[in-house]
Amino acid sequence: MRRTMISIPVPDAPPAASSGEPERERAQLRTEFAFELPRGYVDDSGAVHHSGVMRLATARDELIPLRDDRVRENSAFLTVVLLARVVTRIGTITDVHAGVIENLFASDLAFLQDMYRRINSEGHTRAGVACPECGHGFVVDVAGGRLGES
Repeated sequence: MRRTMISIPVPDAPPAASSGEPERERAQLRTEFAFELPRGYVDDSGAVHHSGVMRLATARDELIPLRDDRVRENSAFLTVVLLARVVTRIGTITDVHAGVIENLFASDLAFLQDMYRRINSEGHTRAGVACPECGHGFVVDVAGGRLGES
């Protein structure tokens, strides 16, 4: 059987819409999410760090911890190892490792677990909530932030 190679040119950009409409801008994939810890991480010198960044997890991020001896001995440690892989900064600390995550307050750990689930399952950090007095529903960004920031 004889095979023939055919070269098909591939355009650098998609062709413009024939209807004359301007080309729509594609949504950018957001891979990093800023957050504000509810209590804050207290480092060895006593400084409190509130702001941080978490990136989207990869398949590797979820698989590597399963080979970790600490996780094999205690499955609850999976959360610590996984968050240490995806949290890239807490305050001025850029070397976020399991020891840093272990020393978070329980409320901050729960916050990061929820954020991890939201950004990796749902793709965002927004949550629907309702006013406890009037019942009016609205959306908040659970990653936090300062008043007036969007």
